[in-house]
Amino acid sequence: MKFKSVSLFFLGFLLGLTPAAWAQLAPDDPDWKETDVPPPPAFDVGKLVTFEVSPNSSLVYGVDPASLRISDSDGLIRYVMVASSSSGARNVMYEAIRCSTGEFKTYARYSPEGEWKMLSKPEWRSLFGNMPSRYALRFAQAGGCDNATVPQSVEVLVSRLQNPNFRITK
Repeated sequence: MKFKSVSLFFLGFLLGLTPAAWAQLAPDDPDWKETDVPPPPAFDVGKLVTFEVSPNSSLVYGVDPASLRISDSDGLIRYVMVASSSSGARNVMYEAIRCSTGEFKTYARYSPEGEWKMLSKPEWRSLFGNMPSRYALRFAQAGGCDNATVPQSVEVLVSRLQNPNFRITK
């Protein structure tokens, strides 16, 4: 049964299923609880691993590998995402992906003054939602998720981001 749900998750990514269709393929665990959110980690824009969101995008997206954390207790990947424009402007977000449900959450945004501003009520949103940018979905597809589960390690995740055509299996 596990193989079937993993295969369906991958198929959902390829077909771009709606949130309602996704919910039928990957039912939520009613006993799941998110652990306390650690404070936003430091990040270095000079060490970003970038990935393509859209060939037409004017923004370049990337994560600092040092900011990536895979939580065994709640199955989340937390990270700092940086969106940079050609003019040098940046949007920096502290987020998490929940691969098992195809959702992501933004906890905080980095201000131009150099400090984190925590969102008052962060909420889980579908990776498949109709957003102006689908960077979280592309991050999941590029290596942030291993189908419906988190990658085996941060090293595997980073390797997938750096080598999008190469998948590590163990």
